[in-house]
Amino acid sequence: MENEERILDAALEEFSAHGFRGATIDRIAEHAGMSKPNLLYYFRRKQDMYEALIARLLETWLEPLKELDASGDPLPELQSYIRRKLEMARDFPRESRLFANEILQGAPRIKRLLESELKPLVDEKVEVLRGWMKDGQINPVDARHLIFSIWSTTQHYADFDTQVQVILGPDRGSEGRFEDAARYLETLFLDGLRPQTSKRDTPRVRTP
Repeated sequence: MENEERILDAALEEFSAHGFRGATIDRIAEHAGMSKPNLLYYFRRKQDMYEALIARLLETWLEPLKELDASGDPLPELQSYIRRKLEMARDFPRESRLFANEILQGAPRIKRLLESELKPLVDEKVEVLRGWMKDGQINPVDARHLIFSIWSTTQHYADFDTQVQVILGPDRGSEGRFEDAARYLETLFLDGLRPQTSKRDTPRVRTP
């Protein structure tokens, strides 16, 4: 198990830097501090390592969306989701690049997983969002595009972190950039979704 984890961590580094096609088993073995024959004892093909990483990534990636609770208060639920996604951007930048590279290539190796795991979950949570909209708890918007927008804005801080740090500069480009991003995205999404009567009569969701 320990050796498998070493191999997968080395493979993640290689795949996130070079993509599936550019990655080589020789370099993965070198990063893992193992011989190539030893590595191939655990994973016979590059494809096997890649699929193991993607399966693990999807499980981690989907967890915050799974936790969106239909019985909860919509704005705090969405606030929590935004913050969880930003935490993942901060903590899992290599995984984010790996996923983005695969999607940019047309998802040739994970399309089946997207169809069998991602789409049904999104469909389920779209109905949750539509239920909140129908009840007047949040403003009516296209629920799928709302999810896409949260994904794209939060993942930006993983995939383009170098650009973010350069533009923010040394004073604002430190670890606090994620908290600044969270506050901004909360204002962007939650104020846009808060019904007009709620904007006048109820306080804003407070940042914990």
